[in-house]
Amino acid sequence: MRIPLTLSLYFGRAFGAAVLVMLVALAAVVALFDFLELLRESALAPRASFGIIAEIELLRLPWSFMQILPFAVLLGGIYAFWRLARSSELVVARAAGISAWQFLAAPVLLACFFGMAGTGLLSPLSAVMYGRAEELDNIYLHFNGGPLWLNGGVLWVRQADTGLVPSGVAVVHAKDLRLQGKVLYANSATILRLSPDNALLSRIEAAHAALEPGDWVLTDVSMLQPDAAPQHADTLDFPTDLTVNRVQESFASPDSLSFWALPGFIALLRRSGFSAIQHELAFQALAALPLLCATMALVAAGFSMRPSRRGGAGTMLASGVGCGFALFMVSEVANQFGTSGAIPVMLAAWAPSLAGLFLALALLLHLEDG
Repeated sequence: MRIPLTLSLYFGRAFGAAVLVMLVALAAVVALFDFLELLRESALAPRASFGIIAEIELLRLPWSFMQILPFAVLLGGIYAFWRLARSSELVVARAAGISAWQFLAAPVLLACFFGMAGTGLLSPLSAVMYGRAEELDNIYLHFNGGPLWLNGGVLWVRQADTGLVPSGVAVVHAKDLRLQGKVLYANSATILRLSPDNALLSRIEAAHAALEPGDWVLTDVSMLQPDAAPQHADTLDFPTDLTVNRVQESFASPDSLSFWALPGFIALLRRSGFSAIQHELAFQALAALPLLCATMALVAAGFSMRPSRRGGAGTMLASGVGCGFALFMVSEVANQFGTSGAIPVMLAAWAPSLAGLFLALALLLHLEDG
């Protein structure tokens, strides 16, 4: 028996409205506590006015929405299904021959849609605004030069040098970095050119270097090659595919990159010799977000559709919330193992959602079919 379209829309609307209300409520609570923490930090930052603090918090809001979306689906779903069960609407639907799997189709699909919207639409907006919030935080609250300053002003990067003959790879070491406008300057730079089999082709030492679009512009250059006399040049343009933004982002949080920008940036990190594990985890977590939201919807249904069983509504609802937070803790532990390289990135990102999905399906099968 097919579930009527009107009934599907009714269940979907009830679920969607509850999730959206819960999303706004949770975001407001998170934003309030974060805003109070920013105010506390601003007490030691005279330049951080109330307007700057408010701007930073507003810029962080989309990122907060991304983080709490699965919990909004869980809590909103628990409330929606509990209300439908309490009003006997689910009982009436079952009496009409509609199974739990049929009337759960619309809420689960809607939960997947929320996850896909978060990954594909909200993620780019969140990345841009979060990056701007980090810039303001660095300028007004923590008084540093951004991610390059946190790395000690030293850059190690590996790049392809296909523009030179013979081609191979180049390892660039730059010190005393500083950003002026859109150009990155260094007081000292060393470039080691290596062949594909890691044999040294040449060593380039420069007293000064500037990263401009398409080139490292080197000044006061000494070039050393095996079995050859040293050569000197006043300036030298060394081709590169790095940009100032990419260098900065390579030290920045993956939260400042959108789902669509992460694959290309991960490839760049690998070519440049940076660790890409955190960015790979962020990408896989965003890809798994629709599945995680669907899992949370099924968990909510399993713990709230029949609140009269096993200790009443309070016990069932508390069990659902506890199961959701347990799933979150498992995800955090898996992420830590993934970051350390103890387990593959794919396993760390997808295993908690899949495990929660199977447990939710098992619970629903038990409730529906006994």
